[in-house]
Amino acid sequence: RVYSVEEETTVGVFEDFTSSALLCSPKGGKLPGPPPPSHSSDWMEVGWKIVLGLEDGAGAAEPEAVREPDLEPLDLGLRAPPIRRPMQAKKRYLISLLTGASLVLLLYFGGVPGPAPATSRHERARGGSGRRSGQPWPHASQHFQPFSAWDETDTEEYNAHVSPRQKREVHASVYRGKRCRMDSCFDFSLCRRNGFKVYVYPQQKGEKISESYQSILAAIEGSRFYTSDPSQACLFVLSLDTLDRDQLSPHYVHNLKSKVQSLPLWNDGRNHLVFNLYSGTWPDYTEDLGFDIGQAMLAKASVSTENFRPNFDVSIPLFPKEHPRSGGERGHLRANSIPPFRKYMLVFKGKRYLTGIGSDTRNALYHVHNAEDVVLLTTCKHGKDWQKHKDARCDKDNAEYDNISFLCCLCAGLGCRVSLLQSEHGEKVYAIGAGALEATKAYLIHDPGKDLRLSRRYDYREMLHNSTFCLVPRGRRLGSFRFLEALQAACVPVMLSNGWELPFSEVIDWNTGAVIGDERLLLQIPSTVRSIHQDKILALRQQTQFLWEAYFSSVEKIVLTTLEIIQDRVLQHTARSSLMWNSHPGGLFTLPQYSSYLGDFPFFYAGLGIKPYPRFTAVIHAVTPLVSQSQPILKLLVAVAKSQYCAQIIVLWNCDKPLPAKHRWPATSVPVIVIEGENKVMSSRFQPYESIITDAVLSLDEDTVLSTTEVDFAFTVWQSFPERIVGYPARSHFWDSNKERWGYTSKWTNDYSMVLTGAAIYHRYYHYLYTHFLPSSLKNMVDQLANCEDILMNFLVSAVTKLPPIKVTQKKQYKETMMGQSSRASRWADPDHFAQRQTCMNKFASWFGGMPLVHSQMRLDPVLFKDQVSILRKKYREIERL
Repeated sequence: RVYSVEEETTVGVFEDFTSSALLCSPKGGKLPGPPPPSHSSDWMEVGWKIVLGLEDGAGAAEPEAVREPDLEPLDLGLRAPPIRRPMQAKKRYLISLLTGASLVLLLYFGGVPGPAPATSRHERARGGSGRRSGQPWPHASQHFQPFSAWDETDTEEYNAHVSPRQKREVHASVYRGKRCRMDSCFDFSLCRRNGFKVYVYPQQKGEKISESYQSILAAIEGSRFYTSDPSQACLFVLSLDTLDRDQLSPHYVHNLKSKVQSLPLWNDGRNHLVFNLYSGTWPDYTEDLGFDIGQAMLAKASVSTENFRPNFDVSIPLFPKEHPRSGGERGHLRANSIPPFRKYMLVFKGKRYLTGIGSDTRNALYHVHNAEDVVLLTTCKHGKDWQKHKDARCDKDNAEYDNISFLCCLCAGLGCRVSLLQSEHGEKVYAIGAGALEATKAYLIHDPGKDLRLSRRYDYREMLHNSTFCLVPRGRRLGSFRFLEALQAACVPVMLSNGWELPFSEVIDWNTGAVIGDERLLLQIPSTVRSIHQDKILALRQQTQFLWEAYFSSVEKIVLTTLEIIQDRVLQHTARSSLMWNSHPGGLFTLPQYSSYLGDFPFFYAGLGIKPYPRFTAVIHAVTPLVSQSQPILKLLVAVAKSQYCAQIIVLWNCDKPLPAKHRWPATSVPVIVIEGENKVMSSRFQPYESIITDAVLSLDEDTVLSTTEVDFAFTVWQSFPERIVGYPARSHFWDSNKERWGYTSKWTNDYSMVLTGAAIYHRYYHYLYTHFLPSSLKNMVDQLANCEDILMNFLVSAVTKLPPIKVTQKKQYKETMMGQSSRASRWADPDHFAQRQTCMNKFASWFGGMPLVHSQMRLDPVLFKDQVSILRKKYREIERL
């Protein structure tokens, strides 16, 4: 600030000499506190000369708007001549004489230095001086602190908590790596050797880790990216808890700076990823983490666009500690209503901050609240000293927030004061409490002839599920828990948080799933949301459900999305397209290493207007030695080869005996390829073999009995449902309430949730997904038991599609009875076989975070199936004869 003694006013306020020069004067005309030191008028002259010299040399930016309510900006222009006060002739002569003498001394002792080169704000943030080597004069901006808003610095709380030195350290730590990008602060050579692998530091003794950070580390260690060998790692994650860097939090980790610097692989943070949910503390809530992250990438919630480093940092959502570790609940949209309008148009219910950062928007919500279809409720009752800052609206806001609107009082003989709120259609609503302002948040509703029950008028969950739009204003920080709550409730979020880098904005198009508002245009929000067409509302609502289930429903999905985004940066040639990220099933289930062409994935056929290749490859899993020409595998091979849709047959030989001679196989009209399994394990039947050249795979056990007609009909059905499993043998799951676990049944019932891969058709992409997406722990379990591989495949496909498989017509027994032979078919009568499958069901459900299987009661039969018409008119007539 530049002061004038004569008028006792603030003449100049300078944020940054190279970017802006703001001239202000207080409305009152008086400076608070004692007057400035002597010779302040000379300071004014020198200050003006510095400002004008820098503007001429570097070119100043447009002056920024002054935010303080008690300052009036004076628009004097960037190149306006300095304002000079009337000075006595003697004083001007003295100043001129001193100036001339100074110039002579400078020329004598070393010459006049040239103008200082302009430096960017990023260079100054990294501690750069902006000087060339040998230049004696420092840059003028080094002696001044950056401009801060009045309400952040000129407060007793701020000055009590933060010293000038701390302010400088905060600024330096937040902005030191401002220019970091993947090309400059990431070592790609570590990823070329073993691909994209992530290493988690071992937990140090005595270090406490919050539950949320434990969930993050568990998600990484359970993913396909994890490696326990640091020499194979491309990315490193700290075991030190960095989530909560609020010094007032009980989860704050002290001395984190020294602990991080002592890590042997830290290397100034290069190729490291730091997770953070909360940064800064009362009252300014800066984005400082309290330690220097160096060149590390930051996966941070509530990050501002100013501090966000594009294509380097990752913006993640703010999630509560109760957020599910894996799986998570599905979205709450169960059916689409047409038109898509609900009881409320726009709702919000939350805290109102009376002072400090984040208070402006929430303090103004009452302007658009109408208590009808726009319900925006706030309360002042939070924190220990809220009554100290209480304003005139607090009582009214608190009463409406707590649903207190008394009409009259009466005594109901219940031992407390009961207040009647309303009486309609014989239903009386009461509020119970010790007094008018201490009434509880619940209502007592009494319907004549019925028992008393509790209810609330403005229940938050009820408002979420019955509103078309949900307001998501900023809190103390830019992010808010309301964001994820609105997504899950299928309530279109209306964002009011200027400068917030939305979660995963690098890959998610939020214009399709949210309404981005402006805090400065709050009064226009109701008219804006009312003008959105109902078709757009329906599309927005459906997209909220997709985004919630694909990326936000669990900590695991948030972490995996973060890692997949970084992997796409590292492996740019196989990066996902925007359509993969923003359409079903999402980026986590669409692996670009399989293909970069959307037409190779079964999920995009309908959107692209294409159909799968009209032929299939049969893969027969053989585990029994070939000893007779009458064995079921040879009959099956002949029947499948006769199908008009069969392109080739692959026999996967997982038998301990050597391969049979080529002449032992029957002659067919299609190629027969015999592949010997390397490890002879069950999971090998789902390997993405290069020999599979068609989109459709017909998976068969060696003892399956199918006719050519059945094969043709099943493939015809699959062509209409290429993303699902289509087949014959069906099974179901159920919840055993006595044992509190999932059960498996093969009984013929009225519904099913699985189609066994012993006779089923599906897309070949699921082979790749099974091999590269599922963790090795599940596949090892399948291989050790030599069982459950078909259940795991059903889990995977249902988790991707959120749909059940499709059962087609079959005869009761599709397995060949092979008495006396050592065949896998004999295991079906083994009680341990079913016990193992139930164990598998619960193990798989645990990894997926829930039960992905979906029940169905639909079976597809051929048209005219068993109709009373001539058999000659039926296309698949042989199915009825089976």
